[in-house]
Amino acid sequence: MTTTRLLQHRGPDGRRRVILSEEGDSRFLADVATTLALARAAIAEGTSLAEAARARRTDETVDVAAELNAGRILPAIDHDDPARLTLAGTGLTHLGSAEGRDAMHKAAASADKPTDSMRMFLEGVEGGKPAAGVVGQQPEWFYKGDGQSLVGPEQPLTSPAFAQDGGEEPELAGIYLIGDDGTPYRLGVALANEFSDHVTERHNYLWLAHSKLRQAALGPELLIGDVPGDIRGTSRIVRDGRTLWEKPFLTGEDNMSHSLANLEGHHFKYPNFRRPGDVHVHFFGTATLSFSDQVATRAGDVFEIEAAPFTLPLRNPLAIAEPATVAVRAL
Repeated sequence: MTTTRLLQHRGPDGRRRVILSEEGDSRFLADVATTLALARAAIAEGTSLAEAARARRTDETVDVAAELNAGRILPAIDHDDPARLTLAGTGLTHLGSAEGRDAMHKAAASADKPTDSMRMFLEGVEGGKPAAGVVGQQPEWFYKGDGQSLVGPEQPLTSPAFAQDGGEEPELAGIYLIGDDGTPYRLGVALANEFSDHVTERHNYLWLAHSKLRQAALGPELLIGDVPGDIRGTSRIVRDGRTLWEKPFLTGEDNMSHSLANLEGHHFKYPNFRRPGDVHVHFFGTATLSFSDQVATRAGDVFEIEAAPFTLPLRNPLAIAEPATVAVRAL
């Protein structure tokens, strides 16, 4: 099966361009500087994103792996107005994803009373994949921030000085553009690191909202067309050039307790998430965390996430922000 991917490129002179990559053949596109501009054109022309890209393909080839290593590949999507890009997601969506969360919250539950996390997971298993046209079980939902919190490949994921942990979450993220009539268009999916503070969450599950207000990294490739049902990859942490921790992870609908359609339906049912011109990056969840294996990350560690059919990895070093004092002034 042919896999079609889009990448965003910024040259040494600052010029932005879009790359179409299919079966190892990667070429720059003409007339569009960003994937967002290409998506807007596809909607206006009434074509698919792939058709719009192929119609603009030039003869100029590019080595995407070399450009990634040179730091010239941007995140799979962005917006010229960061306030018009929403980062949000859903948890407890993958088979096995409740185990780590349940262990965090066991102290709050008795032997005969499952944790709220386990209850939500089991409700998703039972009703997260409804028949077409049927509203399924509502998933957990969280907000991460706007475009200011979006980090591209090879860029540092910066943890606040007040954070108690900076841990990776290898995930698939859906990328959406809201059309002029309020219709959400899925542009494709990308690899993502939904970076979170698991120590803060473990203290009290009501602090989940605090633990999620962190940066998030988005991979270099936007996979367009049908989303594979079974995606298998590897998540690792590299410290001082050596692999500290490594584990396989599974994603895609075949490995999830919710369908993408159900997750999308519950996100976009809110009118304020259907504002024309907005971009949404929606993280679909994971079942694999180094935190569950008692790994404590530190500045300089490098998170690496890779999974076919994506051809390029998502790599991000961990950085710690300097302490900042915030004082509110009365007017």
